[in-house]
Amino acid sequence: MKRTALVTSLVTAGVLLAAGGFFIGRLTSEGTAPQAVAAPESKAPAGERKILYWHDPMVPGPRFDKPGKSPFMDMQLVPVYADDANDTGVKVSPTVQQNLGIRTATVKRADIGASFDAVGTVQFDERLSVAVQTRVAGYIEHLAVRAPMEQVRKGQALATIFAPEWLGPQNELLALKRSGVPQELIAATRERMRAMSIPTELIRKSEETGVAQARYTLQAPANGVVTELGVRDGAQVSPGLTLFRISGLEKVWAVAEVPEAQAVRLTRGQKVKAVLQADASQTFDGELKEILPQVNASTRTLQARFEVDNRSGKLIPGLLLRLQVGGAPTSRLVLPSEAVIRTGTRALVIVRRESGNFEPREIKLGEDLGDQLEVLQGLREGDEVVTSGQFLVDSEARLKSALGAMEARQSQPAPTAATDAPAIYRAEGKVESIDDDGITISHGPVPELKWPAMTMNFGKANSMTLTGLKPGDPVRFEFRKGGPLDWEVVSVQKSGSDAGTTGGSK
Repeated sequence: MKRTALVTSLVTAGVLLAAGGFFIGRLTSEGTAPQAVAAPESKAPAGERKILYWHDPMVPGPRFDKPGKSPFMDMQLVPVYADDANDTGVKVSPTVQQNLGIRTATVKRADIGASFDAVGTVQFDERLSVAVQTRVAGYIEHLAVRAPMEQVRKGQALATIFAPEWLGPQNELLALKRSGVPQELIAATRERMRAMSIPTELIRKSEETGVAQARYTLQAPANGVVTELGVRDGAQVSPGLTLFRISGLEKVWAVAEVPEAQAVRLTRGQKVKAVLQADASQTFDGELKEILPQVNASTRTLQARFEVDNRSGKLIPGLLLRLQVGGAPTSRLVLPSEAVIRTGTRALVIVRRESGNFEPREIKLGEDLGDQLEVLQGLREGDEVVTSGQFLVDSEARLKSALGAMEARQSQPAPTAATDAPAIYRAEGKVESIDDDGITISHGPVPELKWPAMTMNFGKANSMTLTGLKPGDPVRFEFRKGGPLDWEVVSVQKSGSDAGTTGGSK
């Protein structure tokens, strides 16, 4: 009997323990949160980052309290750390960056000169042009250069002139020397002959031979090309008549049509490299001498005159030269042109911060340098900008903005009878477009809603009017939650020199 009672007691205790375990397990399972909940903030060991929760970057809404495989995508959950919660910008995991092909480049300084190419036409240097004239009446007995554009050298005979007016003064000098008059009278006669433009060589020859000389030879005063021939054999000449015009070829002009936008960067004395258009292997040194003060109204160009060294004599008028004009190099901040997102009125780039997050930033651009752009404002040397995948990062930024707005609304207390009106928010921006249903505004950040700068379509309150507004107007506006577009403006005020309230609701 005692043994039977002991067995019965043991069985009863086991049943009670099993039932208690069943109920305890059930209560525990009912009190356990599902997977898509925020994990409790546990204390992390010193030196380690505290994990708030895990999530799927492609479906960032649901939160999980432990790592594992995502139920939405074929990928592992990614932890979200406490120090990331207060970090601004968009967080993109390295795996996603690699899959999306996001590439970055560093903003750097480069020594760049204001250089450009221009095509110039070779012309004679007018400063090297000389005129050959006679100062006595006479006749051309022999013409040595018989056609224009002939090349001549200094001292070469051009023509022989017979001047009968020179015979009388020379015979008078010879007679005075034979009569033995004082030397003062002979010297005065020589001076009178020089005043009549009788060449000194001709006077000396007449004194040596004792015979008056009426024929003399005109010689080329410089090397060059005979660009003007004004006489022929037997022609009569008179004082002041230009018989020949010789243009030098040691230096030539290259006259180029330069657009006015580039001409403002030209300065006298700039060095150029001239390349023969017909043969790129032949180069010449040149210098900018003059910018002609005249603008071609039809082409909006100015003429620039470059002096080119032509001691080799290979350049002749009419040839084309490609002039490589280079200014003094200056240090400029540049970035790849593919990194810039242009919105029509603004230029934006996606900057990678030291924390690894991405954020949009507005910049001011300078000169277009081909595959690079000069940066005037908005970036510093060493900043990393996204050159490929900017629009994907921008989409992620807009998604984060929407989720942040949802969290902000969820964290707000439920409206009571005293606070049943929606909250009013304020921002500044620029009007992009206006239609019957509402207004589209590119506005700055809204810290209360954790919104970044973006372009957004707002509805308008029932009694709201938008008269007096037009696209491009800078505005300050107030908006609230509500309306068919989820957000609606309640007042819009221009912010500028012509500022004034243009719309409002009662």
